[in-house]
Amino acid sequence: MNLHGPSLGIGAGIAAVAIFVTFLAFDNITDEKELVLEQAENIQPTPQRIGLDVFTENGSPYLGDPNAPITLVEFGDYQCFFCNKYFHETEHNILSNYVETGKVKIIFKDFTIIGPDSIIAANAAHCADEQGKFWEYHDILYNNWAGENNGWASYDNQLSFAQDVGLNIDEFSECVKNEKYAAIITDSTSDARSLGLTGTPAFFVIGTDDQITKIPGAQPYDVFKRVFDSELEK
Repeated sequence: MNLHGPSLGIGAGIAAVAIFVTFLAFDNITDEKELVLEQAENIQPTPQRIGLDVFTENGSPYLGDPNAPITLVEFGDYQCFFCNKYFHETEHNILSNYVETGKVKIIFKDFTIIGPDSIIAANAAHCADEQGKFWEYHDILYNNWAGENNGWASYDNQLSFAQDVGLNIDEFSECVKNEKYAAIITDSTSDARSLGLTGTPAFFVIGTDDQITKIPGAQPYDVFKRVFDSELEK
């Protein structure tokens, strides 16, 4: 199996939660680029200032209660080995313990860096969202993951996945063929790069006080639990 370098590196090579970024403050900065949240229209070039829209726009609908106090943002690629590993080994525990209990909501954002089929799959998921089934489609993509750049995420297979989740195939097919969401996918990938990301998956936890915690790679469930519980105790 050939694995894409950035997805392999970030998925396996980092063992700890990375950085805390405080809303409009500089207290908890590491040697990575400063990220300071403020309103998008007031973004300044120095230090690097990141609007909250970088995390919340150009992505999926919320999974979970929109009023949940914590937001988990995932930047992923549907062909990514470690994104698939996170989906199968970690995400289900997060859903049952935090999302279904109203504590956390999730946004998925595209960071399509592995190959052309990554863009096809991402566009298909957005097309499924037109019929209210983004997350069902997201799940079926990872449940059919079969490697990187080997054809499993091709256009023809997207039609089969669409049938499996009960989509209107004519509407879905037209949307996919027209690459309707290419601009959103490009913008989401640009958002990832503006945050300094180089591989997938990468996660950001937006806490109750707008503090941002970056979790790089497919970390085990306990890492996410520790961050969520810390935020919920505030």
